[in-house]
Amino acid sequence: MAEKITINVPHKLTREDARRRIDSGFAKVQEQVTGKTLEMEQSWQGDTMQFTAAAMGQNITGRLNVEDTQVKIEVDLPWILAKLSGAFSDKLKKQTQLLLDKK
Repeated sequence: MAEKITINVPHKLTREDARRRIDSGFAKVQEQVTGKTLEMEQSWQGDTMQFTAAAMGQNITGRLNVEDTQVKIEVDLPWILAKLSGAFSDKLKKQTQLLLDKK
């Protein structure tokens, strides 16, 4: 059974700027979070990005919604990866915050 984790990352950008930074840097964020490059697919519908990736033989799906003052990330982790969700969510939040804060 999958476990959903939700991460809210505040920003002070316009939606357009936040989306552009996410679009151009999210692959690097996932590499820094996992320590390796994963095959990841992503697609945008408005300000929402749907993504899928595979790690340790497990599929990961998620959504990233760019809002006015925050980016809301929801990740569905398989139960085996959910055991590691604390470290995963902390790294994901930190790396996404760095992406949004960079000048």
